[in-house]
Amino acid sequence: MKNNMLNNLDKKQNVVTRFAPSPTGVLHIGSVRTALFNYLYAKKHGGKLILRIEDTDKERSKKEHEDGLIASLAWLGLSHDEFYRQSERTDLYKEKLVELISNGAAYEGEESKGGEGKVIRFKNPNKKVTFQDEVVGEVTFDTTELGDFVIARDMNSPVYHFVVVVDDGEIGVTHVIRGQDHISNTPRQILILEALGYKNPVYAHLPLIMSPTGGKLSKRDPEVMSVMEYKEKGYLKESLLNFLAFIGWNPGDDKEILSVDEMIQEFSLDRVQKGGASFNSAKLKWINKQYINKMNFPELKEKVSEFITNDLFEKIKDSEKAIRMITERIEYFGELTEQENSGDFTYLTANPNYDAEKLIMKKSNKEEAVRHLKYIEATLEKIEVFDAVHVKDSLWEYATEEGRGNVLWPFRLSLSGKDRSPDPFDISEVIGKESTIDRVQTAIKMLQ
Repeated sequence: MKNNMLNNLDKKQNVVTRFAPSPTGVLHIGSVRTALFNYLYAKKHGGKLILRIEDTDKERSKKEHEDGLIASLAWLGLSHDEFYRQSERTDLYKEKLVELISNGAAYEGEESKGGEGKVIRFKNPNKKVTFQDEVVGEVTFDTTELGDFVIARDMNSPVYHFVVVVDDGEIGVTHVIRGQDHISNTPRQILILEALGYKNPVYAHLPLIMSPTGGKLSKRDPEVMSVMEYKEKGYLKESLLNFLAFIGWNPGDDKEILSVDEMIQEFSLDRVQKGGASFNSAKLKWINKQYINKMNFPELKEKVSEFITNDLFEKIKDSEKAIRMITERIEYFGELTEQENSGDFTYLTANPNYDAEKLIMKKSNKEEAVRHLKYIEATLEKIEVFDAVHVKDSLWEYATEEGRGNVLWPFRLSLSGKDRSPDPFDISEVIGKESTIDRVQTAIKMLQ
């Protein structure tokens, strides 16, 4: 029944959704999911997405926050088709206030009990309001308890409930897709909407994003960053959108990695869950890793260049093996900066420093380590095509017979000087035959 209703609505009118942030801070990750769902629904139905800056709170609204919101959405690729700023629409709001007062739906009244000021109040018809929410289902409110509620502090200062209704009605918003924390606002807005003669939009209230530590996710949650912080940390926008889409929605199968185009094709409101969905930073890192793995070499190289020093990048930029080697274990590109600062990549540009004792594998001894390294040295000298595949092929049988750890541990440590590093075959290809043999010879001398 619900799908039929949506289909009939879509045939009668073009879909218009809106994302309406307030410029009072950085763009919160929960707000991005709202923007994404509005974007996907509009694109799925060939409609349009409106970006509306709700800046009627003059004290808290800042231009730098608005610029940040717009920049964040632009980076994510969530483009809008129309743009509005509430502070530029005050004449329209005043006109609609006058209309409601003229037809008796609103009046000037006391601010509150004992208050000295005057406000504009909506004359509550005191009735039950019922609407069909595409996520929650049928919702009924008894508006009597709301009383005659305030819609403006004065003729030039309308409040939130009033301006959003005027904007949605005048702009022609057909679908109001927002968080479930707004569902209690809906009865007031429906009453105002009816009084002004606007068409009822379709409502879809999305489940709240829950903190992994419990409760609603907030800007103060330690696991959550702003959109631009995710960018600065080296998360890919595609993975961030993929991750957010799956918080409270799924395509109905086992797919976990979807491009934006695929999400547009798959998206539907009837697959949005009713209950809250948890924010899982480990899942975001996993998804980001999948996108890193899929990057072609030019894309990967360009991204790596943003997170390592020019000196290191200049030495490895022409080696796909080197670029893929240093990104093999990262989950976001900012880890490259952390690793370089910790000295993890010094072996790529200089001979490593380490204690000779570290070359000896547990349950082995110095003589055995020297014997294995001498075999490796002699074998490497004979290799004509010096790459990871040929180095591995030439040593693998010997390492298997002698014990891979006993053979490959001193080989890898002689090349990197690190307890943890990529395998020695990859390092050999990156630093080249001459440096590889030189480092093995140095290790032998240290042990002897």
